[in-house]
Amino acid sequence: MTHPFLDRLKSFGYAEAVVFEKRSYRYDDLLRLVAEWRMFLDRHDVAAGQVVTLEGAYSPEACAGLLALIERGVIVVPLTTLPAAKRAEFLDVAMVETVIRVDPGGAHHCESTGRRADHELYGRLREAGHPGLVLFSSGTSGRSKASVLDFEKVLARYGEPTRPSRILSFLSLDHIGGVNTLLHTLSQGGTVITVAERTPESVFEAIADHQVQILPTTPTFLNMVLISGVHEQYATDSLTLVTYGTEPMPERTLERLTAALPAARLKQTYGLSELGILPTRSRGDGSLWLKLGSAGFEHKIIGNVLWIRSEMAMLGYLNAPAPFDDEGFFNTQDVVRTDGEWIRILGRDSEIINVGGEKVYPSEVESVLLELDNIAEATVSGRPSPVTGMVVKATVTLIEDEDRRSVTRRVREFCGRRLEPFKVPVLVELASAPQHSDRFKKIRSAA
Repeated sequence: MTHPFLDRLKSFGYAEAVVFEKRSYRYDDLLRLVAEWRMFLDRHDVAAGQVVTLEGAYSPEACAGLLALIERGVIVVPLTTLPAAKRAEFLDVAMVETVIRVDPGGAHHCESTGRRADHELYGRLREAGHPGLVLFSSGTSGRSKASVLDFEKVLARYGEPTRPSRILSFLSLDHIGGVNTLLHTLSQGGTVITVAERTPESVFEAIADHQVQILPTTPTFLNMVLISGVHEQYATDSLTLVTYGTEPMPERTLERLTAALPAARLKQTYGLSELGILPTRSRGDGSLWLKLGSAGFEHKIIGNVLWIRSEMAMLGYLNAPAPFDDEGFFNTQDVVRTDGEWIRILGRDSEIINVGGEKVYPSEVESVLLELDNIAEATVSGRPSPVTGMVVKATVTLIEDEDRRSVTRRVREFCGRRLEPFKVPVLVELASAPQHSDRFKKIRSAA
């Protein structure tokens, strides 16, 4: 008996479902791959309730594998290619029982780990007879946490088909944004466009070649796009919507983006692995104020920190306490400013820099730094000080080589004219490595 989600996909028949390496796959092609996965899972005795990885690059085979595993009722742990130590950590934390890998050629490989996953959260999914989803946080400021979601609740968020769209899948299937992009697009009968490399060049080439309408991405990546100028080299007339999230957007980047892509609507999104993707509405293309939707979600603000209750909230973490209150609201740790029903995300509470009792929000300083010539990327963090407790440190990536003393002088002079004295970077360093993760999110611990 097929899953109701797959029954919906059958109705889209010969419509284009996925574009991978410039090759088109229709919905009937995708469902044929799902059928091949069913036989593969049968041969390897993969049964409902098992904890199973799905490892490999984003591809039609991986997409079909995810759908087949959902239908099978397993608890899926999607993973991209990882360093050996990190992969071993994730397999251990998730108590993975079966490893499934998809190689670059599309072949599937399966092996048992000999483990027995007996975590209480898994027991709840097995008792309900529901498939599960395990997602690891990016771990950019500490150890990765493993959240466990009920996949039936995730799928319940996708309503009846209304308007199919051509959407570029920017984030991988190991991220809630990547899972949401795939399942939302397919639920509407739309087309998922994939890219082999997430570079400004390859993404905007795909937008032009495949008439992409929606680009979901991150502020860090959009800043790289503006610096590279690829939006001026490729046709972007098909692009109607650019969404951004996962981290605060610098005001300067948003201003430049509004001017660079005047025909596209810009929308800030908000979501967490633990809660799903919330419906949002931006106050305007050039505004960082947004309104959180209430369909399946509620929110409250306590001490300027955002708390959210979600119908599809995770069951909990495998390796950490879950920060839910007695009413089921989750502490996002995001500090916000309010204006009536509108909120503005200022950053994580843990990232705020306390300088002599004054609060410094990194995104505010980063936005000013990005106005300076020759600065491609900026990451602001705090460093201990015996006088003020903390001072502001700026780590910058240059477009062209420049003497560090010259950069330091320019940063201090420019920020001194634009910011209050306690917000001006005391330490300025030139980055020796990328300042973002492979999900194009700032790594604060690297600053």
